[in-house]
Amino acid sequence: MANTTFQGPVRSETTVKTVSITEIITMGDAPVALGDEDKTLDAATHSGRVLAVPAIGGNRTITLPAPVAGQTYKFIYAGAAEETENLIIVTPGNSNFFLGGIVHLDSNADNVSVYSDGDSNSQLTLTDSGLFEINIVAKDSTNYYIWGYAEGADAPAFADQ
Repeated sequence: MANTTFQGPVRSETTVKTVSITEIITMGDAPVALGDEDKTLDAATHSGRVLAVPAIGGNRTITLPAPVAGQTYKFIYAGAAEETENLIIVTPGNSNFFLGGIVHLDSNADNVSVYSDGDSNSQLTLTDSGLFEINIVAKDSTNYYIWGYAEGADAPAFADQ
């Protein structure tokens, strides 16, 4: 690997972050293992990290924090079998809604896409899901972009809270 040498002042348009070789190789912070309980996320702990959702023992709700443009949340399933419970992801309120959709990989029939209505849906319910990856990015201080997939016998659904 080559070294870069600078003479004189170095200017950055944004914050300069010193990274270690480990951070570069592992691509950032470690995943956050969420527990089997309702959870309200906070940007400092959860944004920009992979959020591993375990097998759940009952319907569980994950509440996103107030959106700030650029915040990212990636949810993955860390269980071992298709669930019999629902995972519900909600925004802080009905004035914060989702833009986008989820591909449903149906274990019993055809695959379909499920979309938010783009103007009021602030809740995503993964009904009895198996594998999933749900990506959410705050578009601005009001809305979130959402995309990903969820496998299972029942289609995910968007709704108002």
